[in-house]
Amino acid sequence: MSVEHIDFDPPRADEIRVRIVGTGICHTDLVFRDGFPVPLPIVLGHEGAGVVESVGPEVTRLEPGDHVVLSFNSCGACPNCERGLPSYCFKAGHYNYSGARPDDNSTALSRNGTLINANFFGQSSFASIAIARERNAIRVDRDLPLELLGPLGCGIQTGAGAVLNSLDVRAGTSLVVFGTGTVGMSAVMAAKVAQAGTIIAVEPNAARRALALELGATDAIDPSADDICLATMIRQVSGGGVAYALDTTGIPSVIEEAIDVLLPNGMLGLLGMSPTGATLSVNLMGLLMRGIGIKAILEGDSDPQRFIPRLIDLYREGNFPFDRLIKTFPFEQINEAAAATENGSVIKPVVVI
Repeated sequence: MSVEHIDFDPPRADEIRVRIVGTGICHTDLVFRDGFPVPLPIVLGHEGAGVVESVGPEVTRLEPGDHVVLSFNSCGACPNCERGLPSYCFKAGHYNYSGARPDDNSTALSRNGTLINANFFGQSSFASIAIARERNAIRVDRDLPLELLGPLGCGIQTGAGAVLNSLDVRAGTSLVVFGTGTVGMSAVMAAKVAQAGTIIAVEPNAARRALALELGATDAIDPSADDICLATMIRQVSGGGVAYALDTTGIPSVIEEAIDVLLPNGMLGLLGMSPTGATLSVNLMGLLMRGIGIKAILEGDSDPQRFIPRLIDLYREGNFPFDRLIKTFPFEQINEAAAATENGSVIKPVVVI
């Protein structure tokens, strides 16, 4: 990614102009950077937080000076949006991945009179300025550390929402989380909030296993250890199997292992992005006889306008310390920050402008 000067048009009717102060780097940004079909060149970034500078004439909830977290975009009118499930918006592709506004294929960004693809997740927040919609901007209190809040808009709400919304993990039950990056670690913290009885983190990185135990996991297992059978170990520490499982890796063999350790009527949530064309080898009769459910989860089934304030309340209470996942980088070091998440040295890099 290169840092360049570009021009911004004023916000349209329902849009806002935001001065970005911090943006999280998400694995999804890197997937699109590395070739997932999207028009190029494009300004990526979809975990932005900043200060509203100006608003369009139809904006009623926000005003200049407001602090906001930006999240994914949605139409607001389809059946899923009306049900409070905007992450499954019927037009999600147009509103988040097309590189342009869905109504006229325009963007607010240009360079020397030529449009620059943007509107990524309705924000394109790898920039000092972002044009978003009122719909995908969540106002937050001004005393919060704004530069750290951006990851609430995607990775953190995805993991926490998977536990608290999608699976609705009940107190005293058991959960295993495969992979403890931002999404998995957020799921661990949310499981503690939900008062799950057994919370197992499966993670090859020793430092992350240690942090998972500090943040709420009751057990942490190294899947790369030569002397254990992972499924056997999970059954041993959980007393026979788990009620819930979350996969954040997208690796088919890991997903199959997650299915294997579920108790009857257990539920698996899929959060990881699998390789294109990846398939599972699953015994369908076994699923049926055990009553196993599998749910693909987008953005933690969250309505950001409601769920992000809930996570902030938990953070204020000391029950959801997501800031412990974050390391900040100057904006000019965005490629170094991206490398830090790829090599696993940082759980959640945030570039600060």
